[in-house]
Amino acid sequence: MTDINAMNLDQLKQFKKDIEKAINSFEARRLAEARKALEAKAAELGMSLAEILGGKPAKGAKAAVAAKYAHPENAAITWSGRGRKPKWVEAALAAGKSMADLEIH
Repeated sequence: MTDINAMNLDQLKQFKKDIEKAINSFEARRLAEARKALEAKAAELGMSLAEILGGKPAKGAKAAVAAKYAHPENAAITWSGRGRKPKWVEAALAAGKSMADLEIH
């Protein structure tokens, strides 16, 4: 544990910034995990989360596409397969993996 009484003012200010950053990061991760769980449950029921919540997609808005590929070492990092390939996909392909190896099953 850090002894805050032994810190000078600059160290205390930096410590405060670090704590605020950690709190914000924690809250964002919790929110993302909750959203992901709710979207998975909605998909399991054959609906979108927006449909369940009663919202209609914004005019011209495209529906989110389900993830098709996952990072080989961190399954929380995904890609839908649309658009430009993320660097982790390109790195995996360069290392000899195939797109089939990265698919979510």
